[in-house]
Amino acid sequence: MPDQQRLLDIIDRFGSTSVALIGDLVLDRFILGTPKRISREAPVIILRHEGQRDVPGGAANALANMAALGLRVTALGALGDDEPGEALRAALAERGVDTDPLVVVPGYHTPTKVRLLGGGASSLKHQVARYDIEDELPDGGDWNRRLVDRMSTVCDCAAVAISDYGYGCVEPGIVGVLRDTLGRDAWITLDSRYRIGEFVGVDGATPNLEELEAAVGRRLAGDDEVAAAAAELRSLLDARFLLATRGNRGMTLATGDDAAHLPVHGSDEVADVTGAGDTVLAVLTAALASGATALEGARLANIAAGLVVMKLGTATVTADELRSAIKGAHS
Repeated sequence: MPDQQRLLDIIDRFGSTSVALIGDLVLDRFILGTPKRISREAPVIILRHEGQRDVPGGAANALANMAALGLRVTALGALGDDEPGEALRAALAERGVDTDPLVVVPGYHTPTKVRLLGGGASSLKHQVARYDIEDELPDGGDWNRRLVDRMSTVCDCAAVAISDYGYGCVEPGIVGVLRDTLGRDAWITLDSRYRIGEFVGVDGATPNLEELEAAVGRRLAGDDEVAAAAAELRSLLDARFLLATRGNRGMTLATGDDAAHLPVHGSDEVADVTGAGDTVLAVLTAALASGATALEGARLANIAAGLVVMKLGTATVTADELRSAIKGAHS
């Protein structure tokens, strides 16, 4: 089992490590308000507008998590020529992410998830409603060629993560393009919501239980069934490992013929699971890029997941928080 000092040494290397992520960038927009009264027009609450907060979401949340760890981070993806796209680029740049390689696609609507939050001035605000602005990138076209041309910006990265939320930015063929671009020892990791089994050739993937069940075509109950399914999908992908996230049941790591079950870190009473999968992908990729084994990366990702689900909304975990959690677990 990885010891405390080994994990701390891996974290210490984050600051000198370069990584990148390519995927579907999403803006999470929070509209904050104070309840005013019930509307006469319909049985709904009228909120008095207090403010707005924009946070990177989807693949952009994984980028924000990488930056929060202190890594040198490059973003690859597509944005619309719209206000949410400008806001998302600014939010990433503010966090230290290199956004120069991002491609702007005329007519494309940057995916935006708008949450209306209501509550008293000094109380916790709760989600009242949500609406999504969604679009799919056109097949092929100039935007795709420009994105492939910008792959050269990540040639020196120790790892590249692929984050597929189904908006069309990444296709399975991107694995081969990355292989031709990256150094021989670089890692390619994957999180794909709907078609994880098509990205053959990645080094590792991080499906949740629902995604793993969809990939193998059956329901899974218990550690043994999850481990067998993880090994099956790992073999299908020709990957080095597969890390299945299982909510309050922790994680299962399949490497070759072996499987390791990692119990949930911290409390299983979570505050918010929003974006936890993005945190897992980010921390796992950071660890591998910094010299970790798959098991060491999984343990760090498991600790990070236990920390981020205790935070409300789309959130990140810092290197210092990881260090404190490791030291606390061994004190």
